[in-house]
Amino acid sequence: MAPLNVLAFGASRNIGYFAAVRLLEQSATVTFLLRSPSVFDGDSTIQKYVQSGHARLIKGDALDEADTRRAWSEAGTVDAVIFSVGTYPSSFSLTKGMLINPHNLCTRCMVNVLSTMPTSTSATPPKFVVVSSTGLTPAAFKALPLLLKPLYATLGGPHRDKVGMERVIAHCAGWAWDPKNDSEPTIDLMGEGWMERVPVPGSLDVLVVRAGFLTDGPCKADKGKGKGYRVSEEETGGYTISRKDVAHFVVDALTRRWDEFSKKRVNLTY
Repeated sequence: MAPLNVLAFGASRNIGYFAAVRLLEQSATVTFLLRSPSVFDGDSTIQKYVQSGHARLIKGDALDEADTRRAWSEAGTVDAVIFSVGTYPSSFSLTKGMLINPHNLCTRCMVNVLSTMPTSTSATPPKFVVVSSTGLTPAAFKALPLLLKPLYATLGGPHRDKVGMERVIAHCAGWAWDPKNDSEPTIDLMGEGWMERVPVPGSLDVLVVRAGFLTDGPCKADKGKGKGYRVSEEETGGYTISRKDVAHFVVDALTRRWDEFSKKRVNLTY
């Protein structure tokens, strides 16, 4: 398999970063869209690949449609996209739980990324891996371990945004969306005319990774068989997963197991 040409959104840190480093170590080329490319100034690992030309740092913001279009253009023919956009809560409301700013960060970024994706009848569409979360729907919340439910009940803002992001993905992938379980996000979250901006249903080759409660622990999967994570299309009922193990799965799926996970939504926990 030839080295991948990867475009990464939200990879300045955490899961996207760890996945990008793994791919760079496998001779991939990774283009990062970064609000502040200086975030890697003191990172000797990334700088090594910048010097070799395998890591490309593009200044821009996925909230800006012009910037996502430029990222696609500068990346060239993209084999795979890693979308791990996210942020930490900025405030807390007694009625709405934790809130983020902007309230539709992931949703807006996803619409921009997809609406500016080049279209070609001759090129193979890129593989998309999108990092999401467990516990988003009523059924998924019900399957959470009892001790996690109070915490997840406070994640109102971030989880509403993830639902909006998944709604965009479901539309482009051609997946059914059941309002009884998934709920239809509001226009305030999605933006007017979003369906007209993004690719047509059934055109997106995507894997959605619904990760459990994220930790900063080591990558257990690197330690050998039987010490890693669980991955399933069904709810796993698991508690946590380290960001490094999520990155391990992202890269493993992209490079070795795409036929197994393409066009699926999976849960990932210990």
